[in-house]
Amino acid sequence: MVKVVGVRFRTAGKIYYFDPCDIEFQKDDMVIVETARGIECGKVVVPNKEVPDEDVVAPLKNVIRKATEEDLRHVEENHEKEKEAFSICLEKIKKHGLEMKLIDVEYTFDNNKILFYFTADGRVDFRELVKDLASVFRTRIELRQIGVRDETKMMGAIGACGRTLCCSTHLAEFHPVSIKMAKEQSLSLNPSKISGTCGRLMCCLKYEQETYEELLRKAPRVEAVVKTPDGQGTVVQVNLLKELVKVKLDNENGADVKDYNFDNIQIVKDAEKSVELDPNTYEEVDLEELKELED
Repeated sequence: MVKVVGVRFRTAGKIYYFDPCDIEFQKDDMVIVETARGIECGKVVVPNKEVPDEDVVAPLKNVIRKATEEDLRHVEENHEKEKEAFSICLEKIKKHGLEMKLIDVEYTFDNNKILFYFTADGRVDFRELVKDLASVFRTRIELRQIGVRDETKMMGAIGACGRTLCCSTHLAEFHPVSIKMAKEQSLSLNPSKISGTCGRLMCCLKYEQETYEELLRKAPRVEAVVKTPDGQGTVVQVNLLKELVKVKLDNENGADVKDYNFDNIQIVKDAEKSVELDPNTYEEVDLEELKELED
């Protein structure tokens, strides 16, 4: 086991572990730490604790000290500089006629580097822009191209649910989300209903996927032959969340359809095709458009 403290540098950003160097830290303490890109100021989100050695990327960088009032004033000064640098960079982008969208600017705590985050549809030759910016700011310049998910995370917004976006409040990392998840959760396949502000599939599709996968393992498929307390029949519909199936019973009338709980049926012969979703969720959709939602 190794003692660490977890520090975050951006809202909802990734948590990095550092060596506390025998200093006790509390949650929300501001600290000065040594990172791969220089000296930085971050917020403690995980107070001192022990974690398994395999959870740590060795060697751990050190926490230098708790941030002082002077350190915090310096951070505020950097924020003001970032606003000015943003305006200057916009002018330079326009001057060089580059097809790129500037998203954010970040000064490192020690002012040894300025990072410019941008989005673009393809590759951008920004070598002349970097030279121009370096001549203005007299420090190291880094232009970093990011994706639309990262852009939305940085900018923030209100989601369709009426709450602040998950990515800009608590999601430290993006997890893969697929059309298959939307299908298995009986959601509409209309892109406008399953895509987020970023234009990609909503991250929240991932939240309940594990539960749906567990239910799918127990559920019979549509057209499966099952044995019920009322005799044998064929599954005509599956409701995963209620754990119910509609079964058309094999009797003389040939029209009796009853609901049964998953636990009250026994699969005699399963069907080959997957669980049929509620037909009301299907709409006219462009499959190529749906595929573009996956990141």
